[in-house]
Amino acid sequence: MNSLLEIGAALQLSRKENALTQEQLADLANISERTVRAIETGTGNPSIGAVLSVASVLGLKIVVQK
Repeated sequence: MNSLLEIGAALQLSRKENALTQEQLADLANISERTVRAIETGTGNPSIGAVLSVASVLGLKIVVQK
């Protein structure tokens, strides 16, 4: 994955596959629902910590390639 939109789309797909609402995911990741929306749509400026928290809740890893 090489763009925020791709990361957001993958996280959204995983959230839906796990039958979670954005609100539920936000609660589990200890972030706001607004931040979950920003991550999934590639908008705003969510922190890398928030993105990693969401990925962790969903059992995903984000790998940075050089």
